[in-house]
Amino acid sequence: MNGLFSGAAARAAHRSAHASLAELHDTVGAGGLEAADTNPGLMALIDQHAAGIRDSLSVDVRPLTAVLLAAYAEGVRDAAFTHGWRPPADEIDWTANDWVLRRLLAVCVLARALPQPA
Repeated sequence: MNGLFSGAAARAAHRSAHASLAELHDTVGAGGLEAADTNPGLMALIDQHAAGIRDSLSVDVRPLTAVLLAAYAEGVRDAAFTHGWRPPADEIDWTANDWVLRRLLAVCVLARALPQPA
């Protein structure tokens, strides 16, 4: 094993990250991206969240990866749950001012631009 991850461990982390991002897309991204495509104001808010994510992940210093994005989304969800946030039980209302859902949707926007696994 060379470095922190062996090749097998790195591949497993990569697969797990892509699976996590795919699940996030299925639960938040698909409907949110559709709503944002028809609502320029929502898209502007999501773009601002995406810029904030890129800044917090220091994308100017290191490349954005599925592993970074998946870990970031998990951290957002964990912190939100700790502070009492719960996902909507019904269809998501994208006009509601829900910072967590908008942040997670921004993760989906950024993930959409990543190279897809082979």
